[in-house]
Amino acid sequence: MALQRDEVVRTALRLLDEVGIDGLTTRRLARELGVQSPALYWHFKSKRELLDLMAEAMLAEALPPDREPSPEDWPGWLAEDARAKRRALLAYRDGARVHAGTLPTVAELPAVEAQVAALCRAGLRPRTALRLLLTVDRYVMGWVAEEQAWRQDADARPRPAFPDEALADLPLLREAADVLRMTDHDADFEYGLRVLIEGFRSAIEQESRENPVGEDGADG
Repeated sequence: MALQRDEVVRTALRLLDEVGIDGLTTRRLARELGVQSPALYWHFKSKRELLDLMAEAMLAEALPPDREPSPEDWPGWLAEDARAKRRALLAYRDGARVHAGTLPTVAELPAVEAQVAALCRAGLRPRTALRLLLTVDRYVMGWVAEEQAWRQDADARPRPAFPDEALADLPLLREAADVLRMTDHDADFEYGLRVLIEGFRSAIEQESRENPVGEDGADG
């Protein structure tokens, strides 16, 4: 029976959890599938393309394909989308490293267009809307990369990190020790996400005052 692309991607994701991104080679993947390496290149041209497909599959598990933001509450939609992406990347070993550097696949572009269109209906310009989506996406990716690295190295770190005696003469850091020790990843993520979105909201309002946009959302 011919090898199917979704079978390749599913196997790659399972192998990722077993060996991590550094151990995920096309040779290892082909062996797992019981084929020769050249057979894989019917489905993707390079490991980079395979990673793009894996990243798409990760997010598809957590995000509906028609996830269009509400023009009336785009900040709320962006926050929920960011949380879902974080969960999706955390669900896989090295999930953030797989996602890093990926580009939307051709199949994903209509969904991106729909998101930009909805944001434009909320008063954003296309360039601003796309920058907003990319900035939040990169925040999530960077956050999860750090979070996964922290979690994976947890057993090798002293417990607690930065013990009290190390902070004895550092009153400000001692007061914020829970943040320094990253004891609550969820709360810290939410704080950064809120500040990021509110910052964009302020910048967008100023941009709208300086350069009013037309009703169709096109650049003025």
